[in-house]
This record gives sequence, structure tokens and C-alpha cells, in this order.
Amino acid sequence: MIIKKIVKKIKGNDFELDPNIPFSYLIHKSIEMIFNLIRGNIKFLFVKKNSRLFFVGKKTKIKVSKKVTINKGVNIGDNVVIDALSLNGVKIGSNVRIGDYSRILCSGTIRNLGKGFSIGDNCGIGDYGFFGSAGGIEIGNDVIMGQNVRFHSENHNYQDLTIPIRLQGVTNKGIKIGNNCWIGSGAVFLDGVEVGSGCVIGANCLVNRNIPDNSVVVGIPARIIKVRK
Repeated sequence: MIIKKIVKKIKGNDFELDPNIPFSYLIHKSIEMIFNLIRGNIKFLFVKKNSRLFFVGKKTKIKVSKKVTINKGVNIGDNVVIDALSLNGVKIGSNVRIGDYSRILCSGTIRNLGKGFSIGDNCGIGDYGFFGSAGGIEIGNDVIMGQNVRFHSENHNYQDLTIPIRLQGVTNKGIKIGNNCWIGSGAVFLDGVEVGSGCVIGANCLVNRNIPDNSVVVGIPARIIKVRK
């Protein structure tokens, strides 16, 4: 079966499909992956690809594609928008899945270019993810995320009462996520936050401060409830 060969080539020969998956489902997925593979390699010619194993779903848009670098086995879902207009562009590691309807937007305004977005190897982003990358977003390896996760790496200035907030400019420090993290659905990350490696971020957390390695956090705002040992 072609899908087994493709999956093994992407994920490694030690990966096995569940034997309970119906044959008809595998046929459907095989056809879908073939179309996504063709779409990724023909429609997005100017993306810097380090491998031809690049899958793109229906109605997905990649803007300023020459600023995008893709590694082996990247799978971008349906209706995704990647706008790479920024200083550093978008860099996506190997074996990364970006869920349907996700948004990676690298500049909040054309007055000042943003810094960009990078994500390491073996990562998964759930559907409807949002990554406002004007201040820069750096995500490590082996990071998995649920649906509706949001990153906002920019803040509006608002101190001056005599000037409309929209005219006071912005500040941005960036957001960094370490390796081997699990981020629950609906989590929100604010500008300036650094999350260490090995962390578990509970569903619907508001992360507005730094989180040390191997922490388990929950709540609004996020608080550490235990440390993984």
C-alpha cells in the first residue's frame, strides 16, 4: 500500500499503522496524500524545499513563499494561511503537521516587518492554530499542540492618555518554546514568554510569564501545579 510506504519514509521504518484501520479508509487517504504531494511540489514552486515529501491541503495559501523553508515530511492541512513577510521568514522542520485553518502571520503591519516563525522537527499543530509572529516565535523539537492554540508575540503601547492606542506603536520581545512540550487545546501565549523543555501546558491556559523546564501548568493566568520528575 502506497500510504504505508510514504508514512514509513516520512516517519521511519519503525512506524506501524494500526491494523484496525479499514482498507477503504487507507485507499481514501492514499489518494488524498497523492493529491497533496502533487499540490505541494507544483503549486508552491518557490518554497525552499529540502525534500519533495511536502504535502499541502486544499485552499491553502503561502504568501511570500521565497521566505519559507520546508524540510522533509511537512504536512500542511486545508485552508491554512502562511504569510512569511518578515525579516527571518518561516522555517519548518522535518515531520511537522500544521492543522486545518491554522494561521502563521509574520508581520502585524507593513510599517515594520516582523521577525518571523520557526518550528523544529517532529511537531504537530492542531486545527485552528494562530501564530502572530511579529515579535518572533521559536518552537523546539517534539512539540505537540491541541486545537485553537494562540501565540501573540506583540503588545500595543497604551500609556499615553492623549494619543489613541492605535497610534502609540507596539513592543515585541518574542515567544520561545523548548523541546518535548505538550500544549493543550485553547492555550494562549503572550509576548515575552519563554517556556522550558519538557513542559505540559493545560487546556485554555493563559501563559503570561516564563515557565521553567518540566513544569505542569494550568489556569488563567497559568500557575505551576507540579514538576515532572
